[in-house]
Amino acid sequence: MRGFGVLLALAVMAAARPKSGPDQKCKSGPVDLVFIIDSSRSVRPHEFETMRKFMIDILNTLDIGANTTRVGVVQYSSQVHNEFSLNTHFNIEAMVKGINEIIPLAQGTMTGLAIKYAMNVAFSPQEGDRPKAPNVAVIVTDGRPQDRVAEVAAEAREKGVEIYAVGVARADMTSLRAMASPPFEDHVFLVESFDLIHQFGLQFQDKLCGMDLCAESDHGCQHICESSPGTFNCLCLPGHALNADQKTCSAIDLCSEGKHECEQICVSSPGSFTCGCNKGFTLNKDKRTCSMIDYCSFRNHSCDHECVSVLNGYYCKCSHGYKLLEDGKTCQPIDLCAEGKHDCVQICVSAPGVYTCDCNAGYTLNKDQKTCTPIDLCSEGKHECEQICVSSPGSFTCGCNKGFTLNKDKRTCSNLDLCNSVEHGCEYQCVSTPGSYYCVCPEGQLLQDDSKSCGTCRSANIDLVLLIDGSKSVRPQNFELVKKFVNQVVDSLDVSAHGTRVGLVQYSSRVRTEFPLNMYHTADEIKAAVMKVDYMEKGTMTGLALKHMLENSFSEAEGARGPGRHVPRVGLVFTDGRSQDDITEWAKKAKEAGITMYAVGVGKAVEDELREIASEPLEKHFYYTTDFTAISTIAENLKLNVCPEESQGEIEVKDPCACESLVEFQQATMSTLEQLTQKLARMTARLDDLENQLLSRK
Repeated sequence: MRGFGVLLALAVMAAARPKSGPDQKCKSGPVDLVFIIDSSRSVRPHEFETMRKFMIDILNTLDIGANTTRVGVVQYSSQVHNEFSLNTHFNIEAMVKGINEIIPLAQGTMTGLAIKYAMNVAFSPQEGDRPKAPNVAVIVTDGRPQDRVAEVAAEAREKGVEIYAVGVARADMTSLRAMASPPFEDHVFLVESFDLIHQFGLQFQDKLCGMDLCAESDHGCQHICESSPGTFNCLCLPGHALNADQKTCSAIDLCSEGKHECEQICVSSPGSFTCGCNKGFTLNKDKRTCSMIDYCSFRNHSCDHECVSVLNGYYCKCSHGYKLLEDGKTCQPIDLCAEGKHDCVQICVSAPGVYTCDCNAGYTLNKDQKTCTPIDLCSEGKHECEQICVSSPGSFTCGCNKGFTLNKDKRTCSNLDLCNSVEHGCEYQCVSTPGSYYCVCPEGQLLQDDSKSCGTCRSANIDLVLLIDGSKSVRPQNFELVKKFVNQVVDSLDVSAHGTRVGLVQYSSRVRTEFPLNMYHTADEIKAAVMKVDYMEKGTMTGLALKHMLENSFSEAEGARGPGRHVPRVGLVFTDGRSQDDITEWAKKAKEAGITMYAVGVGKAVEDELREIASEPLEKHFYYTTDFTAISTIAENLKLNVCPEESQGEIEVKDPCACESLVEFQQATMSTLEQLTQKLARMTARLDDLENQLLSRK
């Protein structure tokens, strides 16, 4: 990295060089330095003032100028703002003025975004980056990043940016190490409070100042120390190489480095090597390659079929279809069937060195000539069963459908009166049909969704869209509890294509429709889809999620039923923290659009935001708990409020219990069925009479 030379001597310079006085400037070589300052919500005003003073104190010790040290400042939260570039100011007064005019952004903590901006923009020629000047970035943060930092920091380091990570109070050491350049003991600083941040400033000032480190410090070089402005390099004597510690030296081993042409064995000597061979091999005339000793060529092996030379000897081998006997020399034909060396599923027929497969009676050999398939007389239509044919290899038996019984001929079936032979569960009356039955209700009542019980009206129907928080603060184990909470709500609903419809949206820094209202039509389908939802992580953009719900989720294109169908629209928002954007506008628009809004909060959710989302009265539409494990209780309480009794969904009536038209339809249908049953009985009796007359004439 370009900045590595400037910062390699961090640990030794503070002890080796006398401290500069208050008016002395650091006489380092050209350096391009960019401060990346965290101005998220968690940084309090007086703490941000400490960061200003920290930067100004460091500037006062540097040799600022167009050809010496250039400085840029970037602040970040949920977005990145460039305060001034490397080529904006070339005097300390203008830089101090620019730092004092910084207004904190006070939003999230997108540290990875800030590093990427510094790498691609702040350290660019357009912003004043010099091609031969080391690039140094100082990141100051008090929290955990809300985005990924490891990959972008690694990319920045590969491009030559030397990164110092300064964490204060709540900062995460793992994240600091992921950002900083190695070695971490020189580039990672964690202080307990902003008041102690000047400790890093004192060390950092020393690290940028130039000195002859070879002459003035314990450089640790084993052979040769070579000084350069602000740093030093260790070198080795000829025939030696610098070790990974960049200080000690090791003799160059041409064998271990692969700088030889030996085929098998390389014997190293200082700056040279000789080749050798393994046991059983001999070195060729080229003094590099090896040849194995061919023991079979001695012609004393006595092998029956074939001799194979190997290292330090030989062995005998038999031709295909033969096996080697215990004497290790003679060969005998192989009976593959007897030895079980075949793939036949049922019967193996052996021949010398080969075999063929066959099948048992009632089976046929498949195209693979190994496996067998039962002869299925049922699927081939070679049976006389009236309803069900049960196959066995080369044979079959007959059976009957549910509601029928097998006759004595073992072929035909007769209808059972299921109402008198099974537990039908009909609340009022059971009516048998061929192979089945159905339930009916008395006049003035309707058959309910269970197709057995009777009532004066059906359960209410709604279009329900659930917005669930998938931000990083929820955490994976709690997100599984959120999905179980959603499924508890689904269990309390009458889900069907014409009844209640359910859609699911997950949001974090962005919004994703997991499934719309018109995708699933049963509770089991919805619950299975919920458990497959992947956790998004990242931020908490609740306002963006409300906008998406209003503009997309409750559109007819995604399954919401039109206003003329009188199906209530219900939105349920689940969150565990403060929104990173404004919710006021879209929460208001959702309720103005006639959507009944429920707000469920857990943990660090802000109650004022939840109340702003929820519909009136708040006691029925606002829920909060401090622990994720308690959300199942909220799901149980929601059963009473999510399904308004005024709605009838597809049945467009004002009074849900005014079901006279449905009763009339049911009565008319049952009357028609009874008339058809009576006509069928008369036709059957007539056919019986005709059959008897024909028999009597014979």
